[in-house]
Amino acid sequence: MSTDKKSRKKTMVGVVLSNKMDKSLVVQCERIIRHKLYGKYLRRHVKYMVDDPNERCSIGDSVLIEECRPLSKRKRWRVRDIVEKAV
Repeated sequence: MSTDKKSRKKTMVGVVLSNKMDKSLVVQCERIIRHKLYGKYLRRHVKYMVDDPNERCSIGDSVLIEECRPLSKRKRWRVRDIVEKAV
């Protein structure tokens, strides 16, 4: 039995919708699923409250977020990297 178990943190890519809060963002992550019966592809999205301690992100940026410990009532994600800046 190994004691070297490292927990892999979940990561997602999303778009910043709001940065009006102090050190916080609202990020929308989108995924595409296939309907089981009809085979049509559907878009599903979910909004996450994300911690941005350095306040680097602006609205429209594409960001990589990772799971972390609970930081507040709704914040359980942290910005790891900015994938693409908004134009």
